[in-house]
Amino acid sequence: MASQATFERLNPLDGTVASSSPRATVADAIAAADRAAAALPVWSALGPNARRAVLTKAGDALNARGDALVDAMKTEIGATEGWARFNVSLAVGMIREAAALTTQIGGDVIPSDKPGCLSMAVREPAGVVLGIAPWNAPIILGVRAIAVPLACGNTVVLKASETCPRTHSLIIEAFADAGFPEGTVNSVTNAPEDAGEIVGALIEHPAVRRINFTGSTGVGRIIAKRAAECLKPVLLELGGKAPFVVLDDADLDEAVKAAAFGAFMNQGQICMSTERIIVVDAIADAFVDQFAAKAAGLATGDPRLGNSPLGAVVDIKTVHHVNALIDDALAKGARLVAGGKGESVLMSATVIDGVTSDMNIYRDESFGPVVAVIRARDEADAVRLANDSEYGLSAAVFTGDAARGLRVARQIRSGICHVNGPTVHDEAQMPFGGVGASGYGRFGGKAGIDSFTDLRWITVETQPGHYPI
Repeated sequence: MASQATFERLNPLDGTVASSSPRATVADAIAAADRAAAALPVWSALGPNARRAVLTKAGDALNARGDALVDAMKTEIGATEGWARFNVSLAVGMIREAAALTTQIGGDVIPSDKPGCLSMAVREPAGVVLGIAPWNAPIILGVRAIAVPLACGNTVVLKASETCPRTHSLIIEAFADAGFPEGTVNSVTNAPEDAGEIVGALIEHPAVRRINFTGSTGVGRIIAKRAAECLKPVLLELGGKAPFVVLDDADLDEAVKAAAFGAFMNQGQICMSTERIIVVDAIADAFVDQFAAKAAGLATGDPRLGNSPLGAVVDIKTVHHVNALIDDALAKGARLVAGGKGESVLMSATVIDGVTSDMNIYRDESFGPVVAVIRARDEADAVRLANDSEYGLSAAVFTGDAARGLRVARQIRSGICHVNGPTVHDEAQMPFGGVGASGYGRFGGKAGIDSFTDLRWITVETQPGHYPI
């Protein structure tokens, strides 16, 4: 970078310096996009197996940096060892899945009514892809922002999160070790106060042809508007308020385990986190008693010590936000059955029963270790409540009847729904994304090919033409 300035990210637990990273300017961001544009002809011209070989090396290089990545996640965002290790393993899998996709970027020969016309639908690289990744699952989502675009023959710029710049930079270092042509993989790290200007310059750069963003719905709307002014497609994976429906014939032991994992893994800081447990009245008391006991047994502790299932939330702002949701719900008649308000970034697993639609926690994404229990009269009411949200990313339905579960799942408006499984579930080959305020477009597997290529119609005339004029 031309600029020599740096910015610091502080450890949320003790305020010590977790990382110091280059503070990019707009000129630095433009230069990164210029490098990606210059590299595009070389990378896009490589055959699929050549691209596969380099991506496979990138997966190995990322895996080799596992310890450094785990340490960076612990210090920058207060992650637990288990969550950080899972980030590494899934991200490596995502790179390997992307490598496998290089020979699956196909097309079609389409029958033409014109005699002698060979008509083809061909997928080609879109160009430079801007990936904007968040902090909460930084290795998974940083890799997701760039791996499939690269497999499709695009070059990339990763706009790192200001909250975990070192973690995201380690991803780029791993890709550099793999031997991509110069300029194929680029990154930008910037101070929080410069984010708007940097992102705006990258979106407006003429070489950038696709933007993918994972983050809050509010910021996603800003990015979508900015990109629309430039007529550039955007893939958005935004917020969530995932419903977890428990029907009267559900296996309560299984439902409790899955709900606790979905609500409290990574302290509830996952876009798919279970935010609303919708349980039918017939079994509500039994479920709540069992679930509250499960939550009360989940200890919170310093993630650096590695002896607690829950670690730190990302900052004190999250603590204040979650506390305000708890205060509002209790003031309006809800009941605290596990946990409670936090005094530091080490927050307890918290369960609030009797949540109703007039409470903020009913609608607002908490992105913290608190979950609302909402009681439904019956199956139909449970579906109504599940759909009473602007969000639509992930959902779950628990029932002893798989056919019933599928029927209910088909009625829930969400991009993802799991029958008898948790709302938190991700695999590299699956089409991942939401509807409504949770965004649009799909990451993962062959769906990613659609997102990061242009579909062109190309014809070849094999007979002399006959024209009316």
